[in-house]
Amino acid sequence: MTKTDTPTNPENVVCPKCGSPLSPVEETPNGKQLQRCSTGSWNAEEKKVEGCEYVKWIQPEPEVLDEKCPKCGEPLVMATTRFGKKLKKCSTSGWDREKKEATGCDYIQWLTGIKEELDEKCPDCGEKLVMMTTNRGKKLKKCSTSGWDREKKEATGCKYVEWVNDRGPAKSNGDDKFPDHEI
Repeated sequence: MTKTDTPTNPENVVCPKCGSPLSPVEETPNGKQLQRCSTGSWNAEEKKVEGCEYVKWIQPEPEVLDEKCPKCGEPLVMATTRFGKKLKKCSTSGWDREKKEATGCDYIQWLTGIKEELDEKCPDCGEKLVMMTTNRGKKLKKCSTSGWDREKKEATGCKYVEWVNDRGPAKSNGDDKFPDHEI
C-alpha cells in the first residue's frame, strides 16, 4: 500500500477503538483508500493486523461527467460502489434513509470494463493488442480479434491473453494453478 497526499479529516483524527491518532490515508493496490489506526499495521507475511485493528474505508466522491442524463437532462456522475463496481448515474439520484427508498432520477449505467488500444502486436497472430481494465481494476492485454460467442458460450478469434500486475506482466494459461495429480 502507498501513502497518498490526501489530508486526513480533522473530525476523525482519533481512533474510536483506542483513542490513538489515525495514520495518513493509504491506497491499496487495486485503488481503494483506507485510513487505519496509527498503532496498527498490516503484516503481509502473516496476513493479519498487528496492534489496533481499526480501519476506516474511504468512499470516493462521485466524479461529475460532461454527459447529460438521458431521462431528465441533469449531469451524470461516475460513482464506485463499496464493492468496487463502477457506474454512471444521474446526479439527482439519492437514498432517503428514513423512508428507505430511492429519490430523484433512477438512471443507472453499469460499466463493465475499459478498453484501450496499444501500439503492440499480438505474438500469436500479429494483430493489435488492447489493454482491458476489468470493473475490479485488474488489467490484461489481449488480442483485438478475441471475442465471446454468447450462444455457443466459447471464445472466438485469437486466444492470446496476458494478465498485467504491479510487478510486471505475468503470462498464464492456468496450468500453474492446478497441480498435476494422478488418479
